[in-house]
Amino acid sequence: MASEPRNVSCHEQPTVSGGSPTTPAIMFSAGVLGNVVALILLEIRRRKQPASLFQVLVTSLVFTDLLGTFSVSPLVLTAYLRNESLIGMSESRLVCGHFGYAMTFFSMVTLAILLSMAVERWLSIGHPYCYEKRMSKRCGYITIALIYLFCALFSATPFFGFGKYVQYCPGTWCFIDMHPSEREHKVFNIIYASCLLIMIVCTVLCNASVIYHLSLMYRRRKAHRSSVRRQRGHKRHRSIAKEVEHLVLLGFMTIAFVICSLPHVIQVYFNISYDRRHKNNLIPLLLVSANPIIDPWVFIILSPPVPRLLWNKMCKTAKFKPTQEQVRSIHPDLYQSNPPGDSV
Repeated sequence: MASEPRNVSCHEQPTVSGGSPTTPAIMFSAGVLGNVVALILLEIRRRKQPASLFQVLVTSLVFTDLLGTFSVSPLVLTAYLRNESLIGMSESRLVCGHFGYAMTFFSMVTLAILLSMAVERWLSIGHPYCYEKRMSKRCGYITIALIYLFCALFSATPFFGFGKYVQYCPGTWCFIDMHPSEREHKVFNIIYASCLLIMIVCTVLCNASVIYHLSLMYRRRKAHRSSVRRQRGHKRHRSIAKEVEHLVLLGFMTIAFVICSLPHVIQVYFNISYDRRHKNNLIPLLLVSANPIIDPWVFIILSPPVPRLLWNKMCKTAKFKPTQEQVRSIHPDLYQSNPPGDSV
């Protein structure tokens, strides 16, 4: 409870109280570099082969992260440079409102795009007929537009009295009021946290379903050993490998976002339920702002060559010591032309 006066004073503080611009500068540089490199890799891949619906969604996610980084990080550096808080930069609280709006908007858009990627993989693997008939890149563009529109409208409601953006210590952050006293502000926080939680749960469930269907595909491929089906199995092997690449990328991005956003969701529910003020409110906000920096580096590290190498190594390890039944199924003539006791 001793931190309550300090938190309240930060809401109207005109100057920056402590902190260092080093960490924001490093985060800004890492975010810009990672997103630019990821966009370059996506463009190179697009020139080699036509972009798929999944690549359209990945590109929109990286572009969203880059846009989010440019929307908030320069304001933090400017605040340190001028020794003015976000409230102090503008008498009309316009800068603080922009910062809070950007944080809310991009946190929702990022998770919504991740959910779209998970649904796309779920339809591609679990319902391939429906996917081939109805899914296209146009659906991806429409989905992205609807996500941006919904999140933009919801994030703008605090400017009309439903929800509230406030400044946090050391004066370089603005976000939703974590300790609202008015009922409408509490309802806004509950809706915001519930939307994030629902999208997180749906994304995890879709990824689990994709893993289940991939395991079924792998078992079916192993069950067919005839010469004609071996050729089909080779094609399916490449198909499974490609799906695994997408799943690994989506899975790690989902894990990164869950780690960055779930503490904030829990903090929102906790503050509304117990109405207590804690000095660690800044930690969930830092995690939320770190996600646009982590996502592109996850993509760069897990570009197709990396998961493909892991997948090929797993397959080679599984086939390193073939059993007698596997050899007989692959070379039946060898067992027919030689007696069982022959050394050959």
